[in-house]
Formats: sequence, C-alpha cells, structure tokens
Amino acid sequence: MNKSVIVTGSSGSIGKAICTVFREAGFSVIGVDIRPETSYCDNFVEADLNKLCKSSGYVKTTVASIRKSATSPINVLINNAAVQIVKSMEKLSIDDWQNTMNINVIAPFLLVQALTPDLRTSGGCVINIASAHAFVTKPRFMCYATSKAALIGLTRSMAVELGPEIRVNAISPAAVTTPMLMAGFQNKEKMLDQVRQAHPLARIALPEEIANVALFLASDAAGFITGASYSVDGGITARLHDPE
Repeated sequence: MNKSVIVTGSSGSIGKAICTVFREAGFSVIGVDIRPETSYCDNFVEADLNKLCKSSGYVKTTVASIRKSATSPINVLINNAAVQIVKSMEKLSIDDWQNTMNINVIAPFLLVQALTPDLRTSGGCVINIASAHAFVTKPRFMCYATSKAALIGLTRSMAVELGPEIRVNAISPAAVTTPMLMAGFQNKEKMLDQVRQAHPLARIALPEEIANVALFLASDAAGFITGASYSVDGGITARLHDPE
C-alpha cells in the first residue's frame, strides 16, 4: 500500500487492535503513546499528549519524531488516546478539566494542525475516536462526556475546513471489552450482564470491531464520507430505558 498510519494511544486495547488491523491491511503503523509498547506497530514515538498542549516546542519535536518514523507517506491519523476521569461534579477540579480537554480535544487538534501538510499531500484522512458518552451519559462522567462531545464538534469543523483534500470522521463506541473495563466488573458478573443486556445486541463490543470501522473509514470505499460520527454502540444510544 505504501501508506503510513499514526495511532495515538497505541498501547491501549483499542489502540493495539487498530494497529493490528491496519498492519494486516498493509499499512506501516506508527504508534504514539506515553507507555512504550512496540510489538503492535512498525515504529513507536513516546509522547505525553498533555505536555503537547503546553509547549509549542514539544509539538515540533514530537511531530518531527513522527515524520522521521514514517517510512511511507502519512495517509491516516487516528486520534485514539484519551483520559477518562470518573468523579462526581462536586469533586471535579480545574486540573481534571484541563487534563481531560488537553488529551481528548486539544492534542488531537494540535496533531492535525501540525500534520495537515502531510495529509494534504497524501490526500489522507483523520479519524477521531469519540464515545457514546458524547450523546448519552451517566453520573460522574461529566469531564469525559463533555470532551467527547467537543471532539465530535471538532471533527465536523475540521471536515469543513480541511476538505476537499482531507476527510475527517469520528467513531463513537459504547462499552468495549478491554482489560480496564473487565477489571471494573471483577466478581460482579450480574452487573456486567446488565451492561451487556442494556445494548440491543446484548453484548459488549470487541476492540477489533472498532478497529475495523476505522479501517473502512480510511479506505477508498469511504471516499464520500466526511464530517460524520459513526456510532459503533450495539444500539445503546437508540434505546430509551423507561420503566416497562
């Protein structure tokens, strides 16, 4: 294919799945994460996305490292990295808000801004990993839900501004089977089953299912899709949970 894909948050479960699926499709994969994990990508750049939002010099060095790692034209940027702070509104701090917005919204913007020349040259695309929380949420997820709603707004704005050369889309997953999620339900199988049943498909997504949608959005088959948010949520955002 002679194409490179950049995947932030490449050391997490969804990030690893995205890296694997794109490698299998023939892409050269550049992983970006604060935690070194190189086995799922062809090249790896260690980066702190929170720091990225505080230093223009750090942006330049990080992007220079990404470009140096690219063995072929940069065709796809996948903003997958995110932080999820779960606290009641009364306990949220300014630092909680700043860290969440930095990593979940501002860092994706800065990476797209810096890599726009590369993506214009390649006729590439951007894929932002948002969340079902952008549309429906629950108590204690205020920072996260707000940031993901902002990321979808950013996706639409970028699609308008960067077209026609660069397509920009978002994916909004619901619950995904990751070690972090499963650890939270350890010894709570009844509660986990309730989460499964809350989805009309009566199960939780696999990381590979999110990755496969990303691969589709990066393909020529999605050539007329931009500014969209794909809900990969098992139907949960379509469901009204009123008492029967």
